[in-house]
Amino acid sequence: MNAEEELKEVFSKTKQLLSAYEEMGLEPPMLPKGALEFLERPVLQKPKPPSKPAKGKENPLPNIPKDDSLSPQFNSLEALRTHLGDCQRCGLHSGRTNLVFGEGNEKARLVFVGEGPGFDEDQEGRPFVGKSGQLLTRIIEKGMGLTRNDVYICNVVKCRPPGNRDPNPDESSVCLPFLKAQLDIIGPEVICALGRVACQALLGSGFRITRDRGHWRTYNDIPLMPTFHPAYLLRNPAAKRPVWDDVKSIMGKLGLEVK
Repeated sequence: MNAEEELKEVFSKTKQLLSAYEEMGLEPPMLPKGALEFLERPVLQKPKPPSKPAKGKENPLPNIPKDDSLSPQFNSLEALRTHLGDCQRCGLHSGRTNLVFGEGNEKARLVFVGEGPGFDEDQEGRPFVGKSGQLLTRIIEKGMGLTRNDVYICNVVKCRPPGNRDPNPDESSVCLPFLKAQLDIIGPEVICALGRVACQALLGSGFRITRDRGHWRTYNDIPLMPTFHPAYLLRNPAAKRPVWDDVKSIMGKLGLEVK
C-alpha cells in the first residue's frame, strides 16, 4: 500500500468513527471546525507530469528559457550575437558596463575559453584585455607564433560577475548554450579551456584542475586541453612551466612548429 492509499484509508476510518459517535449520541472527539466537511471532500488527484517531447523535438541547446530557444541554430557568430541582444537573461546584466561576446576568427582552428570578463574586459567589451589577457596574448604570439586574429577567444559567461567572483551555476547555465553555439559555429580543431570554471562548464563538475590539467579530453568529439587560467599564472609564476607544456601539446595537435 502506498502513501496515497494509506491516507485514503485513514480518512475513511475517521469518517466511520465520527458517524458511529453520532449514532450513539456521543460527543465526537475534538476536531478543528470544518474537519468533517474537509473529510467529505473528494481526494484530489495528483497532477500528471508533463509529457516528454517527441523524439527529435528537443531543443538542440538546453538551459535557455522556452521563450528564448536557440532553435533554429545559427550559422554565423554575427547572427548569434544579434540574437543575444541586450541580454538580461540572468542577474549579471545589472552590474555590467558592456556585454563581452568574444572575438577572433570565426573559422579559427583553436578556441580559448575562459570563465568570464573582468574589470578591463567589462570596460572595453572585449575578452582577455587586462593583465591576464596580456599574458594570454604573449602565449599566443610569442609562444605559438600566431596572432589573436588567428584564434577565437571567449568566456563561459558574457557579463562580469561582481568583484570578479566565479559565476554561480544559475548564471553559467543561462550563458552556456551561447558558448556551445559559438563552438558549434566555429567548429575548431582544438579547444583550450582556461581554468576550473571553463573546464567544469565543458567537461562536468567532476573535473579537478590540479588533478586533470594537461591531459587531453574531448568536448563533442573536439580535442580539449584543460590548463590553468592566465590569472593563476600571475599569482603563481611557477605554474607557467606546466602551462607551456600544455601549449606545446596543443601546437603538436595543430601541426605547428614548436621552437
